[in-house]
Amino acid sequence: MKIGILDQGPITKGHTPEQALQFVEELAILADSLGYSRMWMAEHHNTQWYVSTAPEILAAHLAAKTKQIRIGTGGIMMMHYSPFKMAEVFKTLAGLNPGRIDFGVGRAPGGDPVATRALAEGRSQMGMDMYEKLSTTLRLMSDRKPNSTIYDSVIASPTNIKLPEAFLLGSTGNSAIQAGKMGVGYAFAHFFSGEMHKEVFEAYRTYFEPSYFMEKPLINVTYSVTVAPTLDEAEFYAKPLDIWRLNFLKGQIGQILSPKEAAEVQFSEMDKITVKQNRNIHLVGTAMQVADRLRADQEYFGFEEVMFNLNQHGQASRLQCIQLLAKELL
Repeated sequence: MKIGILDQGPITKGHTPEQALQFVEELAILADSLGYSRMWMAEHHNTQWYVSTAPEILAAHLAAKTKQIRIGTGGIMMMHYSPFKMAEVFKTLAGLNPGRIDFGVGRAPGGDPVATRALAEGRSQMGMDMYEKLSTTLRLMSDRKPNSTIYDSVIASPTNIKLPEAFLLGSTGNSAIQAGKMGVGYAFAHFFSGEMHKEVFEAYRTYFEPSYFMEKPLINVTYSVTVAPTLDEAEFYAKPLDIWRLNFLKGQIGQILSPKEAAEVQFSEMDKITVKQNRNIHLVGTAMQVADRLRADQEYFGFEEVMFNLNQHGQASRLQCIQLLAKELL
């Protein structure tokens, strides 16, 4: 099973943004040495809790710091950028790092309405369909003319280079079908919704058409995971994330507590029920227990790769997670 990382660059309680950026770099370097397949950076705006606001810049930095692992975005939020600019940026990254760049995109804003308006300089968002926007970007990236007169006289440079692999993030059947028709990978964010449907993946494969970016269908699924040598230790490191998600569901977004602070928090009976339900989204246990769940899911749902979202409070826990999972799955 190929394994990767989707990082949001969490700024956990007691850590600075500069430390969070350093933690991202350390995670990439270790993942590279362990044989991980990919590492992607997310895109979040108008938040004090995540440092990953410019994933394309982080991707350039991480690619320069690593040797083998594929580096990319999970994903660029398309509504904020022109297809022409996205094509230029990722062709440049691909030219600098042949065979190691992934172009992952999403249709969501990656932030609240205030951030979305600021990114558009106060202008209303163009009514362009996001699937059409991705199609236009892919055509520019592969040195073809899009179906729009806007781009008749432009070339997305550099040309004639090995293109990045491309992925569409999504959780619906429509996204899966569109990803298949465009010949790109389909990346499912299990760590966000937790509701996978075999029929969605089957629809993607049914509609898949080989492209410049991918010869065969490829599905990866990102899970939130916390693993440790023992179940008790895994629960200790996982509780801050349990509390964060509980607060998120209540509309109370804040920093992730330290495990010691979290240990002092008492759950109500309703909170305990919610945490138990959320464990379908957040997998907690020993590496063997989590690996068994991942293998069972892979066999049933038929995806090719998994990626790990690791928002534990401490960097030591994050690094321990990827080390233990690598031993079990690679």
